[in-house]
Amino acid sequence: MLAFRDVDVRVGSRLLLSGVTAHIAPGDRIGLVGRNGAGKTTLMKVLAGEVPPAAGAVTRTGPVGYLPQDPAAADPAITVSGRVLSARGMDEAVRALRAAETALAEAGGTPAEERAMGRYARAEAEFQARGGYAAEAEAARVAAGLGLPDGVMARPLGSLSGGQRRRVELARVLFGERGTLLLDEPSDHLDGDSIAWLRAFLAGHPGGLVVISHDTGLLDAVVNRVWHLDADRAAVDVHNTGWRTYLADRDAAERRRARRRAAAERKAASLHAQAGRMRSNVATAVRARDMARRADRMLAGTEPARRAGRVARFRLPDPAPSGRMPLGAVSLAKSYGDTPVLTGVDLAVDRGGRLVVLGLNGAGKTTLLRILAGHERPDSGRVVHGHGLRLGYFAQEHDTLDRARTVRENLADAAPHLTDGEARRVLGSFLFGGDDADKPAGVLSGGEKTRLALAGLVSSGANVLLLDEPTNNLDPASRGEVLAAVGEYRGAVVMVTHDEEAVEALRPDRVLLLPDGVDDLWNPGYADLVALS
Repeated sequence: MLAFRDVDVRVGSRLLLSGVTAHIAPGDRIGLVGRNGAGKTTLMKVLAGEVPPAAGAVTRTGPVGYLPQDPAAADPAITVSGRVLSARGMDEAVRALRAAETALAEAGGTPAEERAMGRYARAEAEFQARGGYAAEAEAARVAAGLGLPDGVMARPLGSLSGGQRRRVELARVLFGERGTLLLDEPSDHLDGDSIAWLRAFLAGHPGGLVVISHDTGLLDAVVNRVWHLDADRAAVDVHNTGWRTYLADRDAAERRRARRRAAAERKAASLHAQAGRMRSNVATAVRARDMARRADRMLAGTEPARRAGRVARFRLPDPAPSGRMPLGAVSLAKSYGDTPVLTGVDLAVDRGGRLVVLGLNGAGKTTLLRILAGHERPDSGRVVHGHGLRLGYFAQEHDTLDRARTVRENLADAAPHLTDGEARRVLGSFLFGGDDADKPAGVLSGGEKTRLALAGLVSSGANVLLLDEPTNNLDPASRGEVLAAVGEYRGAVVMVTHDEEAVEALRPDRVLLLPDGVDDLWNPGYADLVALS
Protein backbone atom coordinates (compact mmCIF):
# COMPACT_ATOMS: atom_id res chain seq x y z
CA MET A 1 0.00 0.00 0.00
CA LEU A 2 1.02 3.60 -0.53
CA ALA A 3 -0.37 6.57 1.41
CA PHE A 4 0.38 10.29 1.60
CA ARG A 5 -0.84 12.95 4.00
CA ASP A 6 -0.84 16.77 3.77
CA VAL A 7 1.55 16.67 0.83
CA ASP A 8 2.62 19.84 -0.98
CA VAL A 9 4.18 19.54 -4.42
CA ARG A 10 6.27 22.35 -5.89
CA VAL A 11 8.36 22.96 -8.98
CA GLY A 12 10.74 25.74 -8.08
CA SER A 13 8.67 28.49 -6.46
CA ARG A 14 5.45 27.33 -8.08
CA LEU A 15 2.95 25.47 -5.85
CA LEU A 16 1.29 22.69 -7.86
CA LEU A 17 -0.56 20.82 -5.10
CA SER A 18 -1.32 21.80 -1.51
CA GLY A 19 -2.26 19.64 1.48
CA VAL A 20 -3.11 16.53 -0.55
CA THR A 21 -4.11 13.40 1.38
CA ALA A 22 -5.00 10.06 -0.23
CA HIS A 23 -4.02 6.38 -0.30
CA ILE A 24 -3.60 3.51 -2.77
CA ALA A 25 -4.76 0.08 -1.62
CA PRO A 26 -4.46 -3.32 -3.35
CA GLY A 27 -6.99 -3.47 -6.16
CA ASP A 28 -7.09 0.32 -6.63
CA ARG A 29 -6.42 1.13 -10.28
CA ILE A 30 -6.22 4.91 -10.41
CA GLY A 31 -6.15 7.12 -13.49
CA LEU A 32 -4.20 10.30 -12.69
CA VAL A 33 -5.56 13.05 -14.96
CA GLY A 34 -5.41 16.82 -15.28
CA ARG A 35 -4.58 19.48 -17.79
CA ASN A 36 -1.04 20.23 -18.97
CA GLY A 37 1.13 21.59 -16.17
CA ALA A 38 -1.20 20.46 -13.37
CA GLY A 39 1.60 18.39 -11.81
CA LYS A 40 0.76 14.80 -12.76
CA THR A 41 4.34 13.71 -13.54
CA THR A 42 5.74 15.61 -10.56
CA LEU A 43 3.24 13.99 -8.16
CA MET A 44 4.15 10.59 -9.61
CA LYS A 45 7.83 11.28 -8.90
CA VAL A 46 6.96 12.22 -5.31
CA LEU A 47 4.96 9.00 -4.84
CA ALA A 48 7.86 6.97 -6.27
CA GLY A 49 10.38 8.64 -3.95
CA GLU A 50 12.28 10.20 -6.84
CA VAL A 51 11.81 13.69 -5.40
CA PRO A 52 10.76 14.69 -1.87
CA PRO A 53 7.47 16.50 -1.22
CA ALA A 54 7.72 20.17 -0.30
CA ALA A 55 5.66 19.31 2.83
CA GLY A 56 3.83 16.31 4.25
CA ALA A 57 4.77 12.63 4.27
CA VAL A 58 4.55 9.64 1.91
CA THR A 59 4.38 6.12 3.37
CA ARG A 60 5.20 3.09 1.23
CA THR A 61 4.31 -0.42 2.42
CA GLY A 62 5.54 -3.15 0.11
CA PRO A 63 7.32 -2.91 -3.26
CA VAL A 64 6.75 0.00 -5.63
CA GLY A 65 7.47 -0.25 -9.37
CA TYR A 66 7.90 3.05 -11.20
CA LEU A 67 8.02 3.70 -14.94
CA PRO A 68 8.95 7.35 -15.64
CA GLN A 69 8.24 8.96 -19.00
CA ASP A 70 11.97 9.04 -19.73
CA PRO A 71 13.52 6.00 -18.01
CA ALA A 72 17.16 6.37 -16.95
CA ALA A 73 19.57 4.75 -19.36
CA ALA A 74 20.72 1.33 -18.19
CA ASP A 75 24.13 -0.16 -18.93
CA PRO A 76 24.04 -0.79 -22.72
CA ALA A 77 26.08 -3.99 -22.26
CA ILE A 78 23.39 -5.67 -20.12
CA THR A 79 21.19 -8.13 -21.97
CA VAL A 80 17.44 -7.65 -22.25
CA SER A 81 16.87 -10.79 -20.19
CA GLY A 82 19.26 -9.61 -17.48
CA ARG A 83 17.61 -6.19 -17.30
CA VAL A 84 14.10 -7.63 -16.92
CA LEU A 85 15.20 -10.27 -14.39
CA SER A 86 16.97 -7.63 -12.31
CA ALA A 87 13.57 -6.44 -11.08
CA ARG A 88 13.57 -9.42 -8.69
CA GLY A 89 17.33 -9.68 -8.25
CA MET A 90 17.33 -12.76 -10.48
CA ASP A 91 19.98 -11.47 -12.86
CA GLU A 92 22.72 -12.07 -10.29
CA ALA A 93 21.29 -15.47 -9.40
CA VAL A 94 21.26 -16.50 -13.08
CA ARG A 95 24.86 -15.32 -13.58
CA ALA A 96 26.00 -17.23 -10.50
CA LEU A 97 24.19 -20.37 -11.66
CA ARG A 98 25.71 -20.18 -15.16
CA ALA A 99 29.18 -19.64 -13.70
CA ALA A 100 28.69 -22.65 -11.38
CA GLU A 101 27.58 -24.79 -14.32
CA THR A 102 30.72 -23.80 -16.25
CA ALA A 103 32.97 -24.50 -13.25
CA LEU A 104 31.34 -27.92 -12.76
CA ALA A 105 31.83 -28.83 -16.39
CA GLU A 106 35.52 -27.83 -16.24
CA ALA A 107 36.30 -29.50 -12.88
CA GLY A 108 39.02 -32.10 -13.42
CA GLY A 109 39.64 -34.01 -10.19
CA THR A 110 37.52 -35.27 -7.32
CA PRO A 111 38.31 -32.43 -4.84
CA ALA A 112 37.70 -29.77 -7.50
CA GLU A 113 34.54 -31.53 -8.61
CA GLU A 114 33.23 -31.64 -5.04
CA ARG A 115 33.88 -27.94 -4.59
CA ALA A 116 32.18 -27.20 -7.92
CA MET A 117 29.20 -29.35 -6.93
CA GLY A 118 28.89 -27.43 -3.65
CA ARG A 119 29.08 -24.11 -5.47
CA TYR A 120 26.47 -25.28 -7.99
CA ALA A 121 24.12 -26.49 -5.23
CA ARG A 122 24.29 -23.12 -3.46
CA ALA A 123 23.75 -21.19 -6.72
CA GLU A 124 20.79 -23.37 -7.71
CA ALA A 125 19.21 -22.97 -4.25
CA GLU A 126 19.49 -19.18 -4.51
CA PHE A 127 18.10 -19.26 -8.07
CA GLN A 128 15.12 -21.37 -6.99
CA ALA A 129 14.52 -19.17 -3.94
CA ARG A 130 14.10 -16.18 -6.27
CA GLY A 131 11.56 -17.98 -8.47
CA GLY A 132 13.67 -20.32 -10.58
CA TYR A 133 12.73 -21.42 -14.06
CA ALA A 134 9.06 -20.50 -13.54
CA ALA A 135 10.06 -16.87 -12.93
CA GLU A 136 12.33 -16.91 -15.99
CA ALA A 137 9.40 -18.14 -18.07
CA GLU A 138 7.16 -15.45 -16.57
CA ALA A 139 9.69 -12.75 -17.51
CA ALA A 140 9.77 -14.10 -21.06
CA ARG A 141 5.94 -14.02 -21.24
CA VAL A 142 5.81 -10.39 -20.06
CA ALA A 143 8.50 -9.39 -22.57
CA ALA A 144 6.74 -11.21 -25.41
CA GLY A 145 3.44 -9.54 -24.51
CA LEU A 146 5.14 -6.16 -24.93
CA GLY A 147 6.62 -7.08 -28.30
CA LEU A 148 10.05 -8.38 -27.19
CA PRO A 149 10.28 -11.91 -28.59
CA ASP A 150 12.76 -14.63 -27.56
CA GLY A 151 15.24 -13.54 -30.21
CA VAL A 152 15.66 -10.16 -28.50
CA MET A 153 16.17 -11.44 -24.95
CA ALA A 154 19.87 -12.27 -25.35
CA ARG A 155 20.72 -9.00 -27.10
CA PRO A 156 22.48 -6.13 -25.27
CA LEU A 157 20.38 -3.05 -24.57
CA GLY A 158 22.76 -0.94 -26.63
CA SER A 159 21.64 -2.75 -29.79
CA LEU A 160 17.97 -1.85 -29.35
CA SER A 161 15.94 1.05 -30.65
CA GLY A 162 14.60 3.71 -28.29
CA GLY A 163 11.12 2.19 -28.45
CA GLN A 164 12.46 -1.28 -27.65
CA ARG A 165 14.46 0.02 -24.67
CA ARG A 166 11.33 1.63 -23.24
CA ARG A 167 9.50 -1.70 -23.67
CA VAL A 168 12.30 -3.38 -21.73
CA GLU A 169 11.89 -0.89 -18.86
CA LEU A 170 8.13 -1.45 -18.84
CA ALA A 171 8.64 -5.23 -18.87
CA ARG A 172 11.04 -4.89 -15.93
CA VAL A 173 8.50 -2.92 -13.89
CA LEU A 174 5.64 -5.33 -14.69
CA PHE A 175 7.81 -8.36 -13.85
CA GLY A 176 8.86 -6.88 -10.50
CA GLU A 177 7.44 -7.91 -7.15
CA ARG A 178 3.66 -7.57 -6.98
CA GLY A 179 2.96 -4.29 -5.25
CA THR A 180 2.07 -0.76 -6.31
CA LEU A 181 2.75 0.20 -9.93
CA LEU A 182 3.29 3.84 -10.89
CA LEU A 183 3.21 4.11 -14.68
CA ASP A 184 3.70 7.37 -16.60
CA GLU A 185 2.49 6.97 -20.21
CA PRO A 186 3.10 3.18 -20.37
CA SER A 187 1.57 2.72 -23.83
CA ASP A 188 4.04 5.04 -25.59
CA HIS A 189 6.01 3.18 -28.28
CA LEU A 190 3.70 0.14 -28.12
CA ASP A 191 1.95 -1.31 -31.14
CA GLY A 192 -1.73 -2.30 -31.14
CA ASP A 193 -1.19 -5.91 -30.02
CA SER A 194 1.10 -4.85 -27.16
CA ILE A 195 -1.37 -2.20 -25.98
CA ALA A 196 -4.15 -4.81 -25.89
CA TRP A 197 -1.90 -7.14 -23.87
CA LEU A 198 -0.97 -4.31 -21.47
CA ARG A 199 -4.61 -3.41 -20.87
CA ALA A 200 -5.43 -7.01 -19.93
CA PHE A 201 -2.38 -7.28 -17.66
CA LEU A 202 -3.13 -4.06 -15.77
CA ALA A 203 -6.84 -4.88 -15.44
CA GLY A 204 -5.84 -8.09 -13.65
CA HIS A 205 -3.07 -6.59 -11.51
CA PRO A 206 -3.82 -7.50 -7.86
CA GLY A 207 -1.80 -4.67 -6.31
CA GLY A 208 -2.28 -0.92 -6.48
CA LEU A 209 -1.87 1.03 -9.71
CA VAL A 210 -1.56 4.71 -10.62
CA VAL A 211 -1.37 5.43 -14.34
CA ILE A 212 -0.94 8.62 -16.35
CA SER A 213 -2.03 8.11 -19.93
CA HIS A 214 -3.50 9.95 -22.87
CA ASP A 215 -4.72 6.56 -24.15
CA THR A 216 -8.41 6.81 -23.25
CA GLY A 217 -8.96 3.20 -24.32
CA LEU A 218 -6.43 2.07 -21.69
CA LEU A 219 -8.06 4.24 -19.01
CA ASP A 220 -11.50 2.89 -19.90
CA ALA A 221 -10.33 -0.73 -19.77
CA VAL A 222 -8.26 -0.49 -16.59
CA VAL A 223 -9.07 2.22 -14.02
CA ASN A 224 -11.68 1.93 -11.28
CA ARG A 225 -10.87 5.28 -9.60
CA VAL A 226 -9.86 8.67 -10.98
CA TRP A 227 -7.72 11.36 -9.37
CA HIS A 228 -8.21 14.70 -11.08
CA LEU A 229 -5.50 17.31 -10.43
CA ASP A 230 -7.19 20.70 -10.30
CA ALA A 231 -4.51 23.24 -11.17
CA ASP A 232 -6.75 26.20 -10.22
CA ARG A 233 -7.17 24.96 -6.62
CA ALA A 234 -3.82 23.10 -6.30
CA ALA A 235 -5.88 20.10 -5.18
CA VAL A 236 -6.70 16.49 -6.05
CA ASP A 237 -10.36 15.55 -6.60
CA VAL A 238 -10.95 11.85 -5.86
CA HIS A 239 -13.64 10.03 -7.90
CA ASN A 240 -14.38 6.43 -6.89
CA THR A 241 -15.66 5.46 -10.33
CA GLY A 242 -14.41 4.02 -13.58
CA TRP A 243 -13.32 6.18 -16.49
CA ARG A 244 -16.60 6.39 -18.40
CA THR A 245 -18.63 7.13 -15.29
CA TYR A 246 -16.10 9.80 -14.31
CA LEU A 247 -16.46 11.47 -17.72
CA ALA A 248 -20.26 11.32 -17.57
CA ASP A 249 -20.31 12.69 -14.00
CA ARG A 250 -17.85 15.44 -14.92
CA ASP A 251 -19.91 16.55 -17.90
CA ALA A 252 -23.17 16.42 -15.90
CA ALA A 253 -21.60 18.48 -13.09
CA GLU A 254 -20.36 21.04 -15.59
CA ARG A 255 -23.84 21.34 -17.11
CA ARG A 256 -25.38 21.83 -13.65
CA ARG A 257 -22.73 24.42 -12.82
CA ALA A 258 -23.40 26.29 -16.06
CA ARG A 259 -27.19 26.25 -15.46
CA ARG A 260 -26.81 27.56 -11.90
CA ARG A 261 -24.40 30.26 -13.05
CA ALA A 262 -26.70 31.34 -15.89
CA ALA A 263 -29.72 31.51 -13.55
CA ALA A 264 -27.74 33.52 -11.00
CA GLU A 265 -26.52 35.92 -13.69
CA ARG A 266 -30.08 36.46 -14.95
CA LYS A 267 -31.41 37.13 -11.48
CA ALA A 268 -28.46 39.39 -10.57
CA ALA A 269 -28.95 41.36 -13.79
CA SER A 270 -32.61 41.84 -12.93
CA LEU A 271 -31.74 43.03 -9.41
CA HIS A 272 -29.09 45.44 -10.72
CA ALA A 273 -31.57 46.84 -13.24
CA GLN A 274 -34.19 47.31 -10.55
CA ALA A 275 -31.62 48.90 -8.21
CA GLY A 276 -30.59 51.29 -10.98
CA ARG A 277 -34.15 52.52 -11.32
CA MET A 278 -34.49 52.98 -7.54
CA ARG A 279 -31.26 54.94 -6.97
CA SER A 280 -32.65 58.20 -8.30
CA ASN A 281 -35.30 58.27 -5.57
CA VAL A 282 -34.02 59.36 -2.15
CA ALA A 283 -36.62 57.21 -0.40
CA THR A 284 -35.47 54.02 -2.11
CA ALA A 285 -31.72 54.68 -2.51
CA VAL A 286 -30.76 52.60 0.55
CA ARG A 287 -32.87 49.66 -0.68
CA ALA A 288 -31.21 50.02 -4.09
CA ARG A 289 -27.72 49.67 -2.56
CA ASP A 290 -28.82 46.61 -0.56
CA MET A 291 -30.32 45.09 -3.68
CA ALA A 292 -27.08 45.62 -5.66
CA ARG A 293 -25.03 44.05 -2.86
CA ARG A 294 -27.39 41.09 -2.77
CA ALA A 295 -26.92 40.60 -6.52
CA ASP A 296 -23.13 40.72 -6.12
CA ARG A 297 -23.24 38.18 -3.27
CA MET A 298 -25.41 35.92 -5.39
CA LEU A 299 -22.82 35.89 -8.18
CA ALA A 300 -19.91 35.51 -5.75
CA GLY A 301 -21.56 32.44 -4.21
CA THR A 302 -21.98 30.70 -7.57
CA GLU A 303 -19.12 28.52 -8.76
CA PRO A 304 -17.80 29.79 -12.10
CA ALA A 305 -17.59 27.53 -15.12
CA ARG A 306 -14.48 25.38 -15.20
CA ARG A 307 -11.66 27.03 -17.06
CA ALA A 308 -10.67 25.01 -20.12
CA GLY A 309 -7.11 23.81 -20.21
CA ARG A 310 -4.74 25.95 -22.22
CA VAL A 311 -3.61 24.53 -25.53
CA ALA A 312 -0.40 25.25 -27.40
CA ARG A 313 -1.44 26.85 -30.68
CA PHE A 314 1.08 26.98 -33.45
CA ARG A 315 1.80 26.49 -37.10
CA LEU A 316 4.88 24.97 -38.66
CA PRO A 317 7.23 27.37 -40.48
CA ASP A 318 6.95 28.41 -44.08
CA PRO A 319 9.72 26.33 -45.65
CA ALA A 320 12.84 28.05 -46.91
CA PRO A 321 13.45 27.66 -50.69
CA SER A 322 15.29 24.49 -51.71
CA GLY A 323 16.29 22.42 -54.69
CA ARG A 324 14.13 19.68 -56.20
CA MET A 325 15.59 17.01 -53.87
CA PRO A 326 16.75 18.62 -50.62
CA LEU A 327 17.59 15.35 -48.84
CA GLY A 328 18.67 11.90 -49.90
CA ALA A 329 20.60 8.83 -48.79
CA VAL A 330 22.60 6.17 -50.61
CA SER A 331 23.15 2.60 -49.36
CA LEU A 332 22.90 3.39 -45.64
CA ALA A 333 23.99 0.54 -43.37
CA LYS A 334 24.18 0.47 -39.59
CA SER A 335 24.82 -2.29 -37.05
CA TYR A 336 24.98 -2.36 -33.26
CA GLY A 337 27.51 -4.98 -32.29
CA ASP A 338 26.74 -8.06 -34.38
CA THR A 339 23.14 -6.97 -35.00
CA PRO A 340 22.44 -5.26 -38.34
CA VAL A 341 19.74 -2.59 -38.13
CA LEU A 342 19.89 -0.91 -41.56
CA THR A 343 21.16 -2.61 -44.68
CA GLY A 344 21.52 -0.77 -47.99
CA VAL A 345 18.74 1.80 -47.51
CA ASP A 346 18.30 4.32 -50.34
CA LEU A 347 16.15 7.41 -49.94
CA ALA A 348 15.13 10.46 -51.96
CA VAL A 349 13.07 13.20 -50.30
CA ASP A 350 11.59 15.56 -52.89
CA ARG A 351 10.73 19.19 -52.22
CA GLY A 352 7.34 19.14 -50.44
CA GLY A 353 7.31 15.34 -50.38
CA ARG A 354 5.55 13.43 -47.61
CA LEU A 355 7.09 10.10 -46.62
CA VAL A 356 6.01 7.79 -43.80
CA VAL A 357 8.49 5.19 -42.49
CA LEU A 358 6.91 1.92 -41.32
CA GLY A 359 8.35 -1.21 -39.72
CA LEU A 360 8.19 -3.29 -36.57
CA ASN A 361 10.00 -2.15 -33.43
CA GLY A 362 13.72 -2.63 -33.94
CA ALA A 363 13.46 -2.32 -37.71
CA GLY A 364 15.66 0.80 -37.67
CA LYS A 365 13.15 3.64 -38.04
CA THR A 366 14.58 5.86 -35.31
CA THR A 367 18.13 4.97 -36.34
CA LEU A 368 17.38 6.09 -39.90
CA LEU A 369 16.07 9.47 -38.74
CA ARG A 370 19.03 9.97 -36.40
CA ILE A 371 21.43 9.31 -39.29
CA LEU A 372 19.52 11.66 -41.60
CA ALA A 373 19.63 14.33 -38.87
CA GLY A 374 23.38 13.89 -38.37
CA HIS A 375 23.06 12.57 -34.81
CA GLU A 376 24.60 9.21 -35.77
CA ARG A 377 27.04 8.11 -38.44
CA PRO A 378 26.25 5.17 -40.72
CA ASP A 379 28.70 2.28 -40.91
CA SER A 380 28.60 2.68 -44.67
CA GLY A 381 26.70 4.70 -47.25
CA ARG A 382 26.12 8.44 -47.11
CA VAL A 383 23.51 11.13 -46.57
CA VAL A 384 23.11 13.63 -49.41
CA HIS A 385 22.23 17.25 -48.62
CA GLY A 386 20.61 18.99 -51.57
CA HIS A 387 20.64 22.69 -52.44
CA GLY A 388 19.14 24.91 -49.71
CA LEU A 389 18.44 22.12 -47.22
CA ARG A 390 17.30 23.28 -43.77
CA LEU A 391 16.56 20.35 -41.47
CA GLY A 392 14.22 20.30 -38.51
CA TYR A 393 14.42 17.19 -36.32
CA PHE A 394 11.96 16.07 -33.65
CA ALA A 395 13.55 13.21 -31.66
CA GLN A 396 11.39 10.52 -30.08
CA GLU A 397 13.51 10.50 -26.91
CA HIS A 398 13.83 14.32 -26.78
CA ASP A 399 17.59 13.92 -26.98
CA THR A 400 17.88 17.16 -28.97
CA LEU A 401 17.13 18.98 -25.69
CA ASP A 402 19.90 19.83 -23.23
CA ARG A 403 18.49 18.79 -19.85
CA ALA A 404 20.86 21.10 -17.94
CA ARG A 405 19.89 24.22 -19.92
CA THR A 406 16.71 26.18 -19.37
CA VAL A 407 13.62 26.15 -21.56
CA ARG A 408 14.58 29.54 -23.00
CA GLU A 409 18.20 28.49 -23.62
CA ASN A 410 17.06 25.35 -25.45
CA LEU A 411 14.87 27.43 -27.74
CA ALA A 412 17.79 29.82 -28.33
CA ASP A 413 19.93 26.84 -29.35
CA ALA A 414 17.29 25.75 -31.90
CA ALA A 415 16.51 29.27 -33.15
CA PRO A 416 19.48 31.60 -32.44
CA HIS A 417 18.02 34.32 -34.69
CA LEU A 418 15.18 35.06 -32.24
CA THR A 419 15.46 38.06 -29.94
CA ASP A 420 14.74 37.48 -26.26
CA GLY A 421 11.30 39.07 -26.64
CA GLU A 422 10.49 36.95 -29.70
CA ALA A 423 11.67 33.80 -27.90
CA ARG A 424 9.44 34.55 -24.91
CA ARG A 425 6.44 35.12 -27.19
CA VAL A 426 7.05 31.76 -28.88
CA LEU A 427 7.42 30.04 -25.51
CA GLY A 428 4.24 31.71 -24.27
CA SER A 429 2.29 30.26 -27.20
CA PHE A 430 3.62 26.85 -26.14
CA LEU A 431 2.42 27.40 -22.55
CA PHE A 432 5.84 28.30 -21.08
CA GLY A 433 4.94 31.59 -19.50
CA GLY A 434 6.71 33.64 -16.83
CA ASP A 435 9.16 31.65 -14.68
CA ASP A 436 8.52 28.47 -16.70
CA ALA A 437 10.92 29.78 -19.34
CA ASP A 438 13.75 29.60 -16.81
CA LYS A 439 13.14 26.00 -15.66
CA PRO A 440 15.82 23.46 -16.64
CA ALA A 441 14.59 21.09 -19.34
CA GLY A 442 15.49 18.13 -17.14
CA VAL A 443 12.52 18.79 -14.79
CA LEU A 444 9.92 18.94 -17.57
CA SER A 445 7.30 16.25 -18.08
CA GLY A 446 7.21 14.29 -21.32
CA GLY A 447 4.41 16.47 -22.68
CA GLU A 448 6.31 19.64 -21.80
CA LYS A 449 9.46 18.33 -23.49
CA THR A 450 7.40 17.56 -26.58
CA ARG A 451 6.03 21.12 -26.60
CA LEU A 452 9.52 22.60 -26.16
CA ALA A 453 10.92 20.51 -29.02
CA LEU A 454 8.00 21.56 -31.22
CA ALA A 455 8.62 25.21 -30.30
CA GLY A 456 12.13 24.81 -31.73
CA LEU A 457 10.72 23.38 -34.96
CA VAL A 458 8.23 26.24 -35.31
CA SER A 459 11.05 28.77 -35.17
CA SER A 460 13.50 26.92 -37.41
CA GLY A 461 12.42 27.86 -40.94
CA ALA A 462 13.08 24.22 -41.91
CA ASN A 463 12.12 22.90 -45.32
CA VAL A 464 12.52 19.20 -44.39
CA LEU A 465 11.09 17.92 -41.10
CA LEU A 466 12.18 14.60 -39.59
CA LEU A 467 9.43 13.69 -37.10
CA ASP A 468 9.86 10.68 -34.81
CA GLU A 469 6.58 10.00 -32.96
CA PRO A 470 5.62 13.70 -32.69
CA THR A 471 2.27 13.03 -30.95
CA ASN A 472 3.66 11.06 -27.97
CA ASN A 473 2.90 12.47 -24.49
CA LEU A 474 0.44 15.08 -25.78
CA ASP A 475 -3.06 15.66 -24.44
CA PRO A 476 -5.84 15.31 -27.05
CA ALA A 477 -6.18 19.07 -27.68
CA SER A 478 -2.43 19.62 -28.19
CA ARG A 479 -2.24 16.47 -30.32
CA GLY A 480 -4.99 17.91 -32.54
CA GLU A 481 -2.94 21.11 -32.94
CA VAL A 482 0.13 19.11 -34.00
CA LEU A 483 -1.85 17.08 -36.54
CA ALA A 484 -3.44 20.21 -38.01
CA ALA A 485 -0.01 21.87 -38.31
CA VAL A 486 1.46 18.81 -40.04
CA GLY A 487 -1.46 18.76 -42.45
CA GLU A 488 -0.92 22.44 -43.40
CA TYR A 489 2.89 22.35 -43.66
CA ARG A 490 4.15 22.93 -47.21
CA GLY A 491 7.68 21.58 -46.79
CA ALA A 492 8.86 17.97 -46.94
CA VAL A 493 8.16 15.58 -44.07
CA VAL A 494 9.68 12.23 -43.14
CA MET A 495 7.59 10.77 -40.31
CA VAL A 496 7.91 7.74 -38.05
CA THR A 497 4.69 7.07 -36.15
CA HIS A 498 2.33 4.36 -34.92
CA ASP A 499 -0.47 6.96 -34.70
CA GLU A 500 -2.99 6.28 -37.47
CA GLU A 501 -4.47 9.78 -37.22
CA ALA A 502 -0.98 11.28 -37.64
CA VAL A 503 -0.61 9.40 -40.93
CA GLU A 504 -4.05 10.63 -42.03
CA ALA A 505 -2.98 14.21 -41.26
CA LEU A 506 0.32 13.73 -43.12
CA ARG A 507 -1.39 12.45 -46.29
CA PRO A 508 1.78 10.62 -47.39
CA ASP A 509 2.62 10.21 -51.05
CA ARG A 510 5.29 7.55 -50.38
CA VAL A 511 6.13 4.88 -47.83
CA LEU A 512 9.48 3.38 -46.83
CA LEU A 513 9.25 -0.12 -45.36
CA LEU A 514 12.01 -1.22 -42.98
CA PRO A 515 14.11 -3.29 -42.50
CA ASP A 516 14.01 -4.21 -46.20
CA GLY A 517 14.23 -0.60 -47.38
CA VAL A 518 11.37 -0.93 -49.88
CA ASP A 519 10.32 2.50 -51.22
CA ASP A 520 6.79 2.52 -52.67
CA LEU A 521 3.97 4.88 -53.55
CA TRP A 522 1.50 5.17 -50.67
CA ASN A 523 -1.81 3.41 -51.00
CA PRO A 524 -4.58 2.82 -48.41
CA GLY A 525 -3.52 -0.81 -48.07
CA TYR A 526 -0.49 0.31 -46.06
CA ALA A 527 -2.72 1.93 -43.42
CA ASP A 528 -3.17 -1.46 -41.72
CA LEU A 529 0.58 -1.54 -40.99
CA VAL A 530 0.65 1.78 -39.10
CA ALA A 531 -0.51 0.51 -35.70
CA LEU A 532 1.92 -2.41 -35.97
CA SER A 533 4.93 -0.16 -36.61
